[in-house]
Amino acid sequence: MFQRHISSRLLEALADSPVVLLHGARQTGKSTLVQHITSTDHPAKYFTFDDAAVLGAASADPVGFLAGIESSIALDEIQRTLGLFLAIKADVDRNRKPGRYLLTGSANVLMLPKLSESLAGRMEILPLWPLSQGEIEGRPEGFIDSLFAYKPIKPIKRLKDEPTLLDRILRGGYPEAYHRESPNRRRAWFNSYVSTILQRDVRDLANIDGLNAMPRLLSLLASRIGSLMNHAEVSRSLGIPQTTLKRYLALLEATFLVQPLPAWSSNLGKRLVKSPKLYLNDTGLAGSLLDLLEERTLRQSPFLGPMVENFVVMELRKQTTWSKTESGLFHFRTLGGLEVDVVLESPSGDLVGIEVKTSATVSAGDFKGLRALAEETGKRFHRGVVLYRGHEIVPFAKNLHAIPIEVLWQS
Repeated sequence: MFQRHISSRLLEALADSPVVLLHGARQTGKSTLVQHITSTDHPAKYFTFDDAAVLGAASADPVGFLAGIESSIALDEIQRTLGLFLAIKADVDRNRKPGRYLLTGSANVLMLPKLSESLAGRMEILPLWPLSQGEIEGRPEGFIDSLFAYKPIKPIKRLKDEPTLLDRILRGGYPEAYHRESPNRRRAWFNSYVSTILQRDVRDLANIDGLNAMPRLLSLLASRIGSLMNHAEVSRSLGIPQTTLKRYLALLEATFLVQPLPAWSSNLGKRLVKSPKLYLNDTGLAGSLLDLLEERTLRQSPFLGPMVENFVVMELRKQTTWSKTESGLFHFRTLGGLEVDVVLESPSGDLVGIEVKTSATVSAGDFKGLRALAEETGKRFHRGVVLYRGHEIVPFAKNLHAIPIEVLWQS
């Protein structure tokens, strides 16, 4: 079993919140983590709604189902019996015992307003993404905290027989797929996985037919990772109305397969109207959708840059779930076309810009976007970093550095 870095934050939430929801895409390890915690640090009665008998009992009489359990309760795949939320709310209102309910879900309840409102103020929500590189290697990760610290980032110590960056990208972080050595066997797993998600979870959420365009949409989005979302263009490419496209995108986001990266602006109002960039939740999944199965194929592919960028964005997103600095993730683009791939914003308003390069060398020109961000934000700009495929930390100014991508999980 992989040690998940979010475990300590999960236990902290259970210590003072009546309801804790651990949500994320299917097969990211939610059930494994919850079963481990409920058998060691937080004893609780475990039920899964993937069991037809349990699902039937909870759906037929939600109140009666909960009334028969006096201990703390772990309910796996809670989105399969949405009627249970009101029964949980009523039970919590009678007894606000911390850690009474530990829930997992493969759908984002924050995108289902009635459900999220029913447990407002009673439930803490934590995301679980596919495995991070540090979790795979069994080492702690503090890259985001290092970026916001007022001290230099230390050079890395390379390990013997360390996997290549491209191998890490193509394997991804889904535990089941990661353990498959054969690229074809990993693709077979991802094909079955996507089929299951679209035929089961998406239909359960939407309760509609006519989702035949969803697999084509997911493949098209994989070919556009790191691009600004253009609804009109995607709608024309698929031959579906924009209203249908937006509904499909919402379903893919609700099941965590697609991740938007919103635009950063000093004007909070403008952030809401600027186009987000889109990424997939896992580069192993993206590679399978794009038929990129081997390092040689990826190295020669026009998708190499976007895949590396997607990999870095998701590693950063994973680290935000346990970092001490609770930063938001954005992208930055000026009217003149200068860009910064990722902007991290701390609660105090400090900003760190991150550019991602696939080359093994970096020049001063690679910092144009970061310098533009620094000019616009002034004292709020804390540090700018170009992550690249070289092996040395190279200073380009007091607060501008080129840093190897491997430092992401080795700092």
